[in-house]
Amino acid sequence: MAEATKNVVLEEKEPFFGSKERKLLSDPLSTNNPVTVQVLGVCSALAVTSMVKPSLIMAISVTLVTGFANLTISLLRKGIPKQIRMIVQLVVIAFLVTVVELVLKAFSYETWKQLSVFIGLIITNCIVMGRLEAYAMANKPWRSFLDGIGNGFGYGLIILALAVIRELFGKGSIAGIQIIGATDAYLLNTTKISWLGWYQNNGLMVLPASSIFLLGIIIWIQRAANPKLVDIS
Repeated sequence: MAEATKNVVLEEKEPFFGSKERKLLSDPLSTNNPVTVQVLGVCSALAVTSMVKPSLIMAISVTLVTGFANLTISLLRKGIPKQIRMIVQLVVIAFLVTVVELVLKAFSYETWKQLSVFIGLIITNCIVMGRLEAYAMANKPWRSFLDGIGNGFGYGLIILALAVIRELFGKGSIAGIQIIGATDAYLLNTTKISWLGWYQNNGLMVLPASSIFLLGIIIWIQRAANPKLVDIS
């Protein structure tokens, strides 16, 4: 009796951190940025960027919430009824935001007072909800987590760029370090350096309106460098 031969098909395992995973982290930094390309999360990007420190904390908060919300929803996706999926998503986000807010309140109370309203509004941040609905509900946990972290990095990149420009040209400092101004307290004293004698910090940069046109300039530069992005949003 002849034995039947069995063809054993070995499934090729997906790499833990292959090209697809790297793309999830790199795309939101450039061609699929959530703020400048998808035009999501603009409200907080405009509101908190007058100084670098609160912008950095906001960027870290959104990154952590987006990453772990994606991970949680991806783990639960097969057990979530479609009719209540958005309610479940909001509950998960609200829990994570509450954790972030309490940690921030415990370790940096002054920053919490400054950002408390905006930290709470992460619950309704378009980026977080958008990634849960568009990616986490349809993909595996690891990639969903990377997608959330990548989009958080993309958001953070833009708000930190705005914050550096606004604080430097508005207050002459970066993250509280005094760089350029008219007294000896600054690293560059414009009254003692002849070729900087004309320079004055621009008060317009600390006003919310400045973030609107600065963001517009960033979007314009990005689309000018990559015309393929013009018709995306």
